[in-house]
Amino acid sequence: MRAEHHRDTAIEALADRDYRAAGDAYTRAGRAALADPRGADGPDPFAPDEKGWVGRGLQYLCVAAVAYRVAGLDSRATYRAVEGAAAARDLRTVWAEPVQRACLTEFVGDFHVAGGLGGASDVYADAAERYEAAAPDDPMTWATTPLFEAANTVIQQVARGPANGEIAVQWDDLHGADPNDPGPYLAHRATYKARRFSSLVATVVDEGSLAAPRGTTEYDNATYRCPSCESTDVNWTGGSVLCLRCSARVAER
Repeated sequence: MRAEHHRDTAIEALADRDYRAAGDAYTRAGRAALADPRGADGPDPFAPDEKGWVGRGLQYLCVAAVAYRVAGLDSRATYRAVEGAAAARDLRTVWAEPVQRACLTEFVGDFHVAGGLGGASDVYADAAERYEAAAPDDPMTWATTPLFEAANTVIQQVARGPANGEIAVQWDDLHGADPNDPGPYLAHRATYKARRFSSLVATVVDEGSLAAPRGTTEYDNATYRCPSCESTDVNWTGGSVLCLRCSARVAER
């Protein structure tokens, strides 16, 4: 699929620390995934979809905005964030499920943070209110659909770098304590991001480094070593074999 090809290219650019190229490739991945969420024979992106596969497109555009900011290209980050927020709002007008519309509003908040647009706290507050009002019967089912997982992935990827490549944002961080209380359970996603996401983005921008997404990992691998930091902890992601710690390409020992 075109989207996956461009995503893999973006991950290669992250490994090379070419964040402008990463932003460009993530942009292409996002637009491709918005146009054809699961390929040419997949669901119509403008029709209601209980899985929300189109969320991958929003995810890639959001990571693109962060990559541009790390590259020092603030205007391009702004354009990408405005583009992504507009797409999320547009989808919100055609999707029937209130809980999905809440997640799309959460995505709008993510774009405000990623692109430095301002006003994210108000958007996240709106998302939390929408989750509270939606209060679906089975929040766990919704929270594990591709739409919600895509909304998880952006903050998790951004958080990896400051955490030495580890999983710094866990499922329990993003969700409330009791799934039997579905409104607060899902609303916690938005309130958590309102507290944490902006500072995480600021950290990676200040450090000038954005980690690759976490894929399949192995600690103390017998085959590979990172030529940059000497780690033997490996991350297989997007067709690349990278250092779990610093996202550089690893070399065989």
